[in-house]
Amino acid sequence: MGTVFFSVTMSLDGFIAPEGMDLDHGDDPGYQDWMSLWMQLQHWVSEQKFFRQNLRLGDDGETGRDNEIVEETFDRTGVSIMGKRMFDGGERYWPEEAPFHTPVFVLTHQEREPWERPGGTTFYFVNDGIDSALTQARQSAGDRDIRIAGGADAIVQYLNAGLVNEFSIALAPVILGAGTRLLDGVDRSRVAIEIAEAIHSPLVTHLRYLVRPH
Repeated sequence: MGTVFFSVTMSLDGFIAPEGMDLDHGDDPGYQDWMSLWMQLQHWVSEQKFFRQNLRLGDDGETGRDNEIVEETFDRTGVSIMGKRMFDGGERYWPEEAPFHTPVFVLTHQEREPWERPGGTTFYFVNDGIDSALTQARQSAGDRDIRIAGGADAIVQYLNAGLVNEFSIALAPVILGAGTRLLDGVDRSRVAIEIAEAIHSPLVTHLRYLVRPH
């Protein structure tokens, strides 16, 4: 059975997304400010060769340890699970060949037929909760791992249910001041965490933790 994990970039003050995301007003100056902060947060990954190749942005980019971590995370992932808000943003802005190349299970109340994209990504819409999504993901993942892709609400639900085995944080040298906190709502009485690894790079600090349910 594969490992259930999540892997996110986080600011020094604990946010994984800036405040003010508004998908319906992409040309609004406020949204442009949001995007500028998002790009600062994600700067490290946008510089990596594997990331750029996967999104068809070109064959240039960095090839050091950061790049290896991005590629290792992709290679271990057999299935992703995400919340509806994350999917809504991706449906609008991902390229036609979505960057997962695996099944993706979307937690939603919306009933919708599977959405198949070029390159091996198919989105399945799960209406009956996180346990059902994980059961279906396990059936699809084979011997590879299951990634809780986000957002924070989906991650916290899986943490509080004792279903996450490990997680990684790329700690970026950015202060956002406000936004979406990664661990708001985590029930600390149900989750015990121990550090497994720390890797420094010039752009971020990679922290990997093991999760032990109480």
